[in-house]
Amino acid sequence: MHQCHCSTTTQRIRLASSMIAHEGIYGHVSQLSREYDLSRQSLSKLRTIGKKGMGSVFCPKEQQTREEVRIKRGVLTLLVEGHASREGIQKCLEELLGVHVSTGKISSIIHEAGKQAQAYLNHQIPTGKRPWALDEQYGSERGKAYLNIVDVWSGLVLASIAPVAVDTESWMLLLWQMQEQGIQSKLTVSDGGKAILDAVQKVIPGQVHQRDVWHVLHECQKVQGRVKRAVNQLHEQTPKVERQAKRVAAGQKPRGKKPKTDVVAHAKDIQQMEYVASSLCYLTCELKRLLGVVVLKDQGILGSKERQEELNTLLDLFSEVYEITPRPLKEEVKKLVRHVQLALPGLVSFCPELDAVQQRVRDQLGEAAVHLIGWAWQRRAILEPKTEKLATDFVPAWRPMVAQLFEAWNEAVRSSSAVENWHSILRPFIAVHRHLCADLLAILAVWHNHRVAPRGLHQGQSPLMRAGLAKEPTDWLVALGYSHLPFPAPPQGQSSIVPSEPEMESIAA
Repeated sequence: MHQCHCSTTTQRIRLASSMIAHEGIYGHVSQLSREYDLSRQSLSKLRTIGKKGMGSVFCPKEQQTREEVRIKRGVLTLLVEGHASREGIQKCLEELLGVHVSTGKISSIIHEAGKQAQAYLNHQIPTGKRPWALDEQYGSERGKAYLNIVDVWSGLVLASIAPVAVDTESWMLLLWQMQEQGIQSKLTVSDGGKAILDAVQKVIPGQVHQRDVWHVLHECQKVQGRVKRAVNQLHEQTPKVERQAKRVAAGQKPRGKKPKTDVVAHAKDIQQMEYVASSLCYLTCELKRLLGVVVLKDQGILGSKERQEELNTLLDLFSEVYEITPRPLKEEVKKLVRHVQLALPGLVSFCPELDAVQQRVRDQLGEAAVHLIGWAWQRRAILEPKTEKLATDFVPAWRPMVAQLFEAWNEAVRSSSAVENWHSILRPFIAVHRHLCADLLAILAVWHNHRVAPRGLHQGQSPLMRAGLAKEPTDWLVALGYSHLPFPAPPQGQSSIVPSEPEMESIAA
């Protein structure tokens, strides 16, 4: 027997209409299944699609609402994922969806979403005390900057405000706002800005304020680079000095304003500058080691007191290097020594809290055991990045103590990289929009807080999940009230699945 197949749009329309018209009639579905060689599931899908098509025609308001939500989701997605301007969003919507949306409408969509995002952020309050990373990010306005506060442990953006004057009063107002929302701080960390430090001391007196380690190490690297360039310049001058010495030996007058004619003295200058360069490199490496969370020694770990003694000795060595530095770079090294000296008390603020945990484990397991645990933690990237699994590699009797040490070391705060990461996210948006208003900052903060890490140690987790505010990944647009629409709108020009009146009459006949 010849089988008819549902291969054209007209046939699918007829089948869907027939399924709707004869819904509930016994045997009709089986008859169509045998006649058109289609499964019952396929026929049910056609009926569902037909009902949706009829609903979109006979319920235009509902369809219009769905279309508006889809456009709003498209505008906001292009805004944050594509770093698009309002004009760019308009062009993309025209090319992809065939829909023209005015820039005024796009601005109103962003403004509406921004108000919802600000209200949403006011209720994102992590439980307990959290470490805050504070920093300013300068934009196009002179003397003004974006003030940002980010949770160090989770990367959750707690506050991000539009450009204001960078002074103590601005930071005090933001810190008071955080306290009014009920967000508590365990400690604060920054790059050493005076305005931030003054505001923290006035608003949260007695609060531990950690100085960012990597900013200080970056200053050391900059001075090292200048010294290295000076060494290269001296080496490049060696042939010139040799030529000048030959002219003097031949009884000729040397050329240039301040010619160098002494080859031996020039070699001593090179030797001295190379010694300064190697000394700075060594001292910087030692400074980086001593500012680590775990500092190993022979069969043990350095405590706060021993660490401070080592750092004081390191400062004395920095001063000695300054004394022997040649005049052209003497002022640079002097500024570096002063910078490290002033920053040092804040650089080791995280150490006293670790002493109690390390001493407790040292009393129970011994100095050698603590040394081994610290050695494993320093190499966790090779052994096992997740410390929970790494702790299981130790003998069962050690595991409770190992877990305590790992938790204390993991939670030690010595850098403001969390807020620096947020700055790297804002930077391209500042380049596109020139100025980020409060609405746009709130939208970006909500989007960032819902972003799931695609790889790395926190793979599959968002800042909200790491902060304990969510158990599973959620859509940031749904959180702002824009429902998820799984089926895209049909492109313009596509045939409707709703049959015409003559077709309906023929089917009924």
